[in-house]
Amino acid sequence: MNTIDCIKTRRSVRKYRNEQIKDDELIQVLEAGTWSPTSMGAQHPHIVAVQNPAFIERLKKMNVEVMGTVYDGSIVLQTMMLAAHEIGLGTCWIHREREMFDSKEGRQLLRDMGIQEDLMGIGALSIGYEAEGGSHSPKPRKPDYYKIVK
Repeated sequence: MNTIDCIKTRRSVRKYRNEQIKDDELIQVLEAGTWSPTSMGAQHPHIVAVQNPAFIERLKKMNVEVMGTVYDGSIVLQTMMLAAHEIGLGTCWIHREREMFDSKEGRQLLRDMGIQEDLMGIGALSIGYEAEGGSHSPKPRKPDYYKIVK
């Protein structure tokens, strides 16, 4: 399956078989997560895969409701980056829109573009054809980027 088809056919699954995924499948997914872009390549996130049933039940009981604005906006940006890469375009996620649109000048810019001013800026993508030397070699993945709790 190519990336575009993968993006179009992926769905949120809320019901699973009572069977743990294989360790090599889990590690493949976790390692893919370590290749997500991070600000200045700093790799700040910590990825934790919880397979311990007692911990999972405790998480379920917390029943915390979260507004998805930042998370939803972030995953939309990541999906667009994958789609752009699939068709040969280069991208860079830019982290300044929240602060920019929270400013007086930013609110005016929203008005000037005909966009409602109460929206929250999440991020922006620069998208284009990569020039010679337009990207860098990836930094090595940090050794403690993910942890599996069984």
